Amino acid sequence: MFQDGEEREKALAAAVDGGDSAARAASDATEAWGRVRRRLRAELGEDVYTSWFARLELETLCDGCARLTVPTRFLKSWIEAHYLDRVLDIYRAEDVSVARLALGVRGTTARETAKRPEPTHPARSDAPRREAPAAPAPSAPTHQAAPPVESDIAGAPLDGRLTFDSFVVGRSNALAHAAGDRVARHDGPALYNPLYLHAGVGLGKTHLLHAIGHGARQHGKRVIYLTADRFMYGFVSALKAQTSLAFKEKLRGIDLLIIDDVQFIQGRTIQQEFGHTLNALIDAGRQVVIAADRPPGDLESLDERARSRLAGGLVVEVGNLDEDLRHAILTARIAAVKAAHPTFAVTADVIAYVSRQITTNGRDLEGAVNRLLAHATLTGTAVTLETAETAIRDLVKNREPKRVKIEEIQKLVASRYNVSRSDILSERRTAAVVRPRQIAMYLSKTLTLRSLPEIGRRFGGRDHTTVLHAVRKIEKCIGEDTGLNEEVELLKRMLQE
Repeated sequence: MFQDGEEREKALAAAVDGGDSAARAASDATEAWGRVRRRLRAELGEDVYTSWFARLELETLCDGCARLTVPTRFLKSWIEAHYLDRVLDIYRAEDVSVARLALGVRGTTARETAKRPEPTHPARSDAPRREAPAAPAPSAPTHQAAPPVESDIAGAPLDGRLTFDSFVVGRSNALAHAAGDRVARHDGPALYNPLYLHAGVGLGKTHLLHAIGHGARQHGKRVIYLTADRFMYGFVSALKAQTSLAFKEKLRGIDLLIIDDVQFIQGRTIQQEFGHTLNALIDAGRQVVIAADRPPGDLESLDERARSRLAGGLVVEVGNLDEDLRHAILTARIAAVKAAHPTFAVTADVIAYVSRQITTNGRDLEGAVNRLLAHATLTGTAVTLETAETAIRDLVKNREPKRVKIEEIQKLVASRYNVSRSDILSERRTAAVVRPRQIAMYLSKTLTLRSLPEIGRRFGGRDHTTVLHAVRKIEKCIGEDTGLNEEVELLKRMLQE
């Protein structure tokens, strides 16, 4: 009996030790993955990390294989093609037990991933050929490869609610609206080619793109609307299915190509294809409409020839919403909601209050209307100024700070120190130029999300180590020199106002 009890105690202790070991292993794996993510963000820059790695997660770590997952097949294909080796190198540096990576799509089983040893070069180069169906024989076409390209080339659907009739026009968007309306109705060779619209988040550029697409289709034009992600996914899919030539020809055989969020187009091959497609359509007199969150000259990740071609068309900025326009947008939105909820009523005083308080973008105005509607329908009480103030409090509190551009920093610093912007970008090393240049680099790193290599390119093609040296130099100086610290803080305030 004693012996049996002793054995049970030993078994129980072993089980407890095993559970503790498993918990420690899981904790160590989580911590290592956290370090990998931080290094990816630091080495690749905020923009690249946000675009491609923000949704990359660690699922399991077993027998030296770390299984990572992403939400879409496009992200999986893109990371495999461009970054998997980099991720593996960083992972090995943080956790020596990791020998290979397996990348999968969340919601799918690991069976397919487990069949091939990733990420060694032979396995990665073979993976797309195993995933993609074989190209059909010319004499007996099948639906194995062609339909995916057809569905990708068909573009994203146009939202039926986003038309010119529902677009509220004001001083900040009147020119963009007029140009878009003319492009949609015009018959014959393209008028403004390309028409390039740029604006911040929630200012109506996507609404305008959909309206242009609807208007052009009503005039019998063949229209394709694509987001940058969809354009890249379609091209990658065509490469895998060995139908890239058909993809290019179909894309160039339309009347109007609309591409949204072009700032997200990444990768040398895809950027080159984007440039070739742009040139082919424009040279053939076909209309191209592009939207982005910044002017063409600020798309530093895009190929220089493509930037030049985009800047050669009509470039229109959709400005911030003034109070009159915000008031008109709110009135129109509330009228649309009232059609579905007849008892929903908002007084003119409440509309005026909300339009004064929310100054950021149209999406926050939409959110305000939804909150007022929820209050009215859920509580059964009228919408007053007090309830409106409570409903939109966080929208007012969480206003986005002004986005500072590197060009603005360079111009302000040059003016402040009586040098020219070209001096700051030049190779001159006199003290009168070096100090302003270093301050401008420091402010660019502090006030923008640009990576060190990107900042270096914007300062005359300098190396990222030069930028890092400048940032550390100014950080040290402002800690020792009160006058310089006050000067730099003043520049920050001037740039953020």
